[in-house]
Amino acid sequence: MKKTLGALSLLGASALALSACAAGGTPSGSTEETGELTVWLVGTDTPQEARDHLKKTFEAENDGWTLTVEEKTWADTADNYVAALSSNDAPDVVEVGNTQAPGFIAQGMLADITDLREELGGDDLLQSFVDLGSEDGTLYAAPYYAGSRVVFFSPRTHDGEVPATLEEYVQAGIEGTTASKSGIYAPGKDWYNALPFVWANGGEIATQDGDRWVGGFSSDGGVAGLEMLQDVYENATIAPADGDETDPQVPFCADEIGFLSAPAWVKWSILAPADAEAAPGCPDEAGKDLAAFALPGMTAGDVAPVFAGGSNIAVAAKSDAPDKAKAALGIILSEGYQQILAENGLIPARTAFASHLPDDQITAEAAKAAASSKAVPASPNWAEVESSGVIKDALVKIAQGGDVPALAAELDSQIEAILNK
Repeated sequence: MKKTLGALSLLGASALALSACAAGGTPSGSTEETGELTVWLVGTDTPQEARDHLKKTFEAENDGWTLTVEEKTWADTADNYVAALSSNDAPDVVEVGNTQAPGFIAQGMLADITDLREELGGDDLLQSFVDLGSEDGTLYAAPYYAGSRVVFFSPRTHDGEVPATLEEYVQAGIEGTTASKSGIYAPGKDWYNALPFVWANGGEIATQDGDRWVGGFSSDGGVAGLEMLQDVYENATIAPADGDETDPQVPFCADEIGFLSAPAWVKWSILAPADAEAAPGCPDEAGKDLAAFALPGMTAGDVAPVFAGGSNIAVAAKSDAPDKAKAALGIILSEGYQQILAENGLIPARTAFASHLPDDQITAEAAKAAASSKAVPASPNWAEVESSGVIKDALVKIAQGGDVPALAAELDSQIEAILNK
């Protein structure tokens, strides 16, 4: 599963033409009764069963029409999507990364689907994905599926109670840290896991004030969250201050981690065979009796807002069969299709469909975390903030003992300069 989908700089994407670009269908307003609809899905996350269900259902409900699913790569979304969606041979329905959606929306490449919002799920849709798929109250890209972060632990490295609040989580991490073990695994560049501390304390990355974005790390809540995080860096982890979140299963399997906040799919990395050649796991060691919990919030019973990766699904603005494309979108957001995604471990687009997820403790906690997830600023310039590394740089300095209010103010200035271009 894709867990942490990085935003891409769409405005600078290549204008290469796609040799495989196939759209077709009946132009809007045409009297033709047959045609072909093209759906682009990215990677292998969508099970074949779901693809078959989409094709079979659409063709049964739209006599004379055929639906073709084409599989793209995440490299395609950076290099080829812009050219394809700008052409007169555009696909009809496309999957995009949730943080990519604002860039495509800003360029006018996705169709307005606000009229379908209630039919697709209304307030039951994953809100952070709706936020990234909308602009000025208009919905352009509906949630498709999500993957969320949970806190993994093993009885080998943590045998106490699950913390009820974020403060208890930090304290337990401090108490569980030794010269060879991080109570909380927190490498300095892991900004995805830093955001919940800011959000739980009432801070924001940035908010809009009229037409201007205003940074939120230097707010009272932002500073409080970063100071709590600095306590983790200094007292609850031995992870490198300049390290990132890559391959966290390695130190976890080495019994070097008490609490590991990571995408839910890391479960499969931990439980991979110990003799796997590429990425060995530890199913009979640290992975034995593996459990997880949703990161707690500031008050007992609350779940901290976390960053959720995943995908949105949209109708291309240049689809020549927009009505049929919307019909396909309706099938994709239907319970039958979403149930297939859920049964394969993907958190569905609607919270009501979470009941179809596998009946295991880790998946249930991931769904709980996703329901409380938040989004990065829905700005077409967000990709540049992410690629610039300014958040990572600030966090490394905080991990190294830097002055939090000063670093937060500097970070806000850097973010504002990019978002307000």
